[in-house]
Amino acid sequence: MHGTRRTVLEAQARAAGLPLWTVPLPWPCTNEIYEQRMEEVCARAVAEGIQAVAFGDLFLPDVRAYRERQLQDTGLEPLFPLWEIPTDRLAREMIAGGLRARLSCVDSKQLDGSFAGREFDEALLRDLPRASTPAANAANFTPAYMRGPCSAHPLTSKPAKS
Repeated sequence: MHGTRRTVLEAQARAAGLPLWTVPLPWPCTNEIYEQRMEEVCARAVAEGIQAVAFGDLFLPDVRAYRERQLQDTGLEPLFPLWEIPTDRLAREMIAGGLRARLSCVDSKQLDGSFAGREFDEALLRDLPRASTPAANAANFTPAYMRGPCSAHPLTSKPAKS
């Protein structure tokens, strides 16, 4: 979940009116166990009439190819609606479209820890070091959605202790 607390994830799904399927994984988790659990979830999705799975990947062709291979014989179509959209443009479109988020996780080796908890807005984008990407595809940070056009109500969240 990229540093997003489970309670926040659950609240996000409720606010958007979407079901949330969690897939419990042991830690550490072998790729074999991960793939077996995902195969079970894909079978459940097909049984419930789901036809496609959308991924938020932007630029990593090896990750996209892996996802496509894993879904190849499942009956699910992999969708990549954000594929190769420039991150600066995507971030600004998301903000202009009504997305409100805070940074829930910061890789302090790549980005100063003071960015944690900041609002994902134009000021944040201006303050990012040139090496950081606004949509965080390089895993510099993870925004946690707090309000958007599809949500019934805004979410409130307090920073967790690290």
